[in-house]
Amino acid sequence: MRAPSLRQLEALMAVIEGGTVSRAAEIMRISQPAASKLIRDLEADTGLELFERESGRLVPTGRGMRLYEEVQRIFGGVHQLTRAVEAIRREERGHLVIGAMPALSGMFLSRVLAGFLARYPDVFISVETRSSQFLSEAVLLRRLDLALVVNSHEHPSVMVEHLQAPPMVVIMPHGHRLAEKSEITPDDLKDEPFIALGESSRTRNLVDGAFRRYNLQPKVVIESTTILNVGELVAAGLGLTIADPLSLEFAADRVTARPFRPTQIYDYHIIRPVRARNSSLVSAFVEEVHAAALKARMIV
Repeated sequence: MRAPSLRQLEALMAVIEGGTVSRAAEIMRISQPAASKLIRDLEADTGLELFERESGRLVPTGRGMRLYEEVQRIFGGVHQLTRAVEAIRREERGHLVIGAMPALSGMFLSRVLAGFLARYPDVFISVETRSSQFLSEAVLLRRLDLALVVNSHEHPSVMVEHLQAPPMVVIMPHGHRLAEKSEITPDDLKDEPFIALGESSRTRNLVDGAFRRYNLQPKVVIESTTILNVGELVAAGLGLTIADPLSLEFAADRVTARPFRPTQIYDYHIIRPVRARNSSLVSAFVEEVHAAALKARMIV
């Protein structure tokens, strides 16, 4: 008996997973006779009958399947080792794990990443998009190096920094009559079809509060749970909305924006662990977040 070669074990997996020797040969990029020989040599070297020959096909025996499962486990460990090596290489280059709530995970975050990678092209970045509550807990547990959230809570192990976002604006389809105004109030909007976020959202609370100061309420014709849907509905000409510019950058070329009065600010925060790993990279990323907010395309 001799120890099986790596190539023989690859042939075993290829035949079982491919179903035929010809398919195994294609997978391994060798000839069919060469694949058959690898299987014969494997059986000879191990002293095990791994396949039964039925109508010209190889059907794995119970022993063949047991060996296949063991080879799978070993190869899985090799693949895991490969991933670990790659992770170590990434750590040497620099690795950031960033979290962003959905409203900021589109074009805004793309601009932040473009600016950061222009300065640090070798840094590997992982992005996780989840709710603010989930991201805040992940930062607290040090699973994230930094997160962009709303409604952050104070904690001694977490640094909280306010993001200077531009004031909320009225978003309308191109060519709308209100585009002639330099700024827009709830009184201007009282009879306009309004596309609103859900009642539980912070944006909806701010908008409703502003209308209440005028003893008015928006004429809501469509309600949606995501800012992506709201922006698309406005761009399609189905109504107007009020939102912060950062979350609606994706629709900037397809809608018109005007300042909303009374001024409303949507409070975003940047949070990170007090003792963050790669602290210099995290600080540089925070700089890019602030720079991207200042350059928001929809500031008017």
